[in-house]
Amino acid sequence: MTPDSTRVEAFAHRVVADLAAAFSGVLVNVGHKLGLYTALADGRPVTAEDLARRTGTDPRYVREWLNNQTAGGYLTHDPARDTYTMPPEHAVVLANPDSPVFLPPAFDVASSAWLDEDKLVDAFRTGRGIGWHEHAPRLFAGTEAFFRPGYRQHLVGEWIPAMDGMVARLERGAKVADIGCGHGASTIAMAERWPKSRFFGFDYHEASVRTARERAEAAGVADRVVFGVADAKSFAGGPYDLVCFMDAFHDFGDPVGAARHAHDVLAKDGRLLLVEPHAGDRLEDNLNPVGRLFYAASTAICTPNSKSQEVGLALGAQAGPRRLSEVLREAGFRGIHPTADTPFNLVVEARA
Repeated sequence: MTPDSTRVEAFAHRVVADLAAAFSGVLVNVGHKLGLYTALADGRPVTAEDLARRTGTDPRYVREWLNNQTAGGYLTHDPARDTYTMPPEHAVVLANPDSPVFLPPAFDVASSAWLDEDKLVDAFRTGRGIGWHEHAPRLFAGTEAFFRPGYRQHLVGEWIPAMDGMVARLERGAKVADIGCGHGASTIAMAERWPKSRFFGFDYHEASVRTARERAEAAGVADRVVFGVADAKSFAGGPYDLVCFMDAFHDFGDPVGAARHAHDVLAKDGRLLLVEPHAGDRLEDNLNPVGRLFYAASTAICTPNSKSQEVGLALGAQAGPRRLSEVLREAGFRGIHPTADTPFNLVVEARA
C-alpha cells in the first residue's frame, strides 16, 4: 500500500511530540532537583536572572530551561517584560510534594528505564526477567517519592476508611502487614495515622528495607513499625487484621501464591487491601495517556520483575479488575469488590 503523505506527516508530528517530551523529561528532573519549580511556585513573574539568583544557578542555563518549559506549556511568558510565570494549577503538580498529583518523581522512574535499556533489550531476546534489585537505583527513590503523596491522602483518608469497621480496629490497635513495601511510604503513612496499631513492612529487596527503617526513624514511628526482608510467599508474624499489597501485586512472580499466603496469615474476619494501577479489563479501556504510561512501566519494569521470579505469571500493570479478582478467588478470598477508582489507582478489598 502507498502511504498517505498527509497521514505520514501527521504521525511524524506525533512522534516529534513524544521525542520533545522525552528530552524535556530530563529538564523536569533538573527543575525539581534544583528547586526551580519551588522558586516559581508563588506565581510571581520572574526573569531568568531573578530565578537564577533565587536558586543559585547559572542564568544562561536557566533561560534555556525556562524557554523549554514555556514551549511545553508548563510556564507562561510575558514578552513585553521578558518574565516567566507558573500558573497556580501547575504548581500543584510540579512544586507541591504533598499533592497527590505531584509528578516530578515519576521522571526518575522513567530515567531508570533508560538506564536499563540494554537489560530490557536482552530480556526481549531471551525471555529472561529483570529483578527489581537489578534496576538503576533511581527506580527505588523515584517510586517512593511518586507514590508517597497519594498514600498520605488517599490510603489513610479514603481507601482504608471505606473498609467497613477497619478504622475502628486500627484505632483500638490492629496488626497490619504491608507486602512489597519498598521504602515504606505506605507503611509509614498508616503508622502515622493509627499510633495504637502495629505495622510490619516486608520486601525481598534488602537495600529498600534498610532505607525503610531509616524513613521510619526519621518519621518518628519506629516504635510501631518493623521492616523485614521477606518475599510475598514467606513473610511471617500473623495473624494480621489487614494485609496490604500496595502497587506491588502485579510485580510478583506468583501472585496466586502470594495471595494464598496472605489469606492464610489473616485473622478471623481479616481483610486484604489490594491497590493496583488503574486499568480496565480490555485493551480498549486503557487506550489513553494513563494506560500508555502504565503499559510502558509494565513492559520495562513490572513484567520483567515477575518473569525473574518463581512461576513468572506476569500479570502486568494493566491486568484489570476482572483478572485480579480471578487471582484472589483462586487464592481463597471472598467478598471481593472495588472500593475506589482514581485516575491512577484501582483499589480492591477482599475478605479471608
